[in-house]
Amino acid sequence: MVSVAVGIFALMTSELLPVGLLTPVGSDLGVSTGTAGLMVTVPGIVAALSAPLITVLAGRIDRRIVLCGLIGVMGAANLVSSFADHFALVLAARFLVGVAVGGFWSIAGGIALRLVPEHHVGRAMAVIFGGVETATVLGVPAGTHLGDLAGWRTAFAAVGVLGLFALVCMVFLLPSLPAVRVVGPLSLPRLLRDVPAVRRGLALTLLLVTGHFLAWTYLRPILEERTGADGGTVGGLLLAFGVAGLVGNVVAGVGAVRHVRGVVVAIGTTTALAVCLLPAVGTPAGALPVVLLWGLAYGAVPVTLQTWILRAAPRETEAATSLHVCAFNLSIALGAWGGGLLVDRLPAVAVVAPAALLALIAVPVAMAGGRFVADGESTS
Repeated sequence: MVSVAVGIFALMTSELLPVGLLTPVGSDLGVSTGTAGLMVTVPGIVAALSAPLITVLAGRIDRRIVLCGLIGVMGAANLVSSFADHFALVLAARFLVGVAVGGFWSIAGGIALRLVPEHHVGRAMAVIFGGVETATVLGVPAGTHLGDLAGWRTAFAAVGVLGLFALVCMVFLLPSLPAVRVVGPLSLPRLLRDVPAVRRGLALTLLLVTGHFLAWTYLRPILEERTGADGGTVGGLLLAFGVAGLVGNVVAGVGAVRHVRGVVVAIGTTTALAVCLLPAVGTPAGALPVVLLWGLAYGAVPVTLQTWILRAAPRETEAATSLHVCAFNLSIALGAWGGGLLVDRLPAVAVVAPAALLALIAVPVAMAGGRFVADGESTS
């Protein structure tokens, strides 16, 4: 579990690192802030496509081999980014990051069910998905700070080395994981057609994650615009966001096992409230409680939505998780792209209203769902 958590930590640090470095990368490579946001959009789109594709192509290959190969690709891609002298090369490397994120997460998302007894699954998932929040707590703020001190290229190189370290951890710590059930090309559309709870879980993912990244991707320009914060201050606020997210992850890891629908409702309402408060902040100190509230809510998102998906299709965890990862990363791409369109034409704070609206729509969607039943389906 720890080795998988380290892998997810490395991957999510890699995927989200540009959030804290949009301004310096854009300035150095001669592109606008909205265009620089493609560093988040591109891997999101690619991860959405690669999640189901790699799950199918993996066939009967030992999952340990697949996971190690994908984390190695991520490390190499970030080292390439650190030497890029043109934005197109950075985007090509980010393409590879997307392949690694989509494939890795689609397989690792349900791996807790194979590594621990059933009564420990909730806590095991909290450990594994703690890698997501730890990336937010340590990876993105540390990368932002390192980028401000030594340049954005150094930050990308550091993430590349982190990926190679994760590879070593997995080679020595992860046991052999032979394929339990091969996912065929027809498994995914059948799951969508026959299991309403999976469809509802994917809709919740699209709403909550798109809304979050529509605003969070551009948190640095928002804070610069509203509070005059510099790179170091933004890094500190991202650290606070991540610490709160880690708390949210732990709480949700326990609570979502019994009350997954209620946790989703809490996430939607809290996210909308926090995002709506952003235009009111005028100083970095005033932004801190808003960022903490937002981080607490978003920290619960990955483990809660993954719990929903696993409860919806407990007998087809890889297929269901690949669809979830597809929706999750497509949402990251949509949010970053949509926010980029807005910040290139309007003040950065313009992303607030649509982000809050999407989070609020998730509340009735979650409350309208039917109960989960033993065979993994639900009544609606």
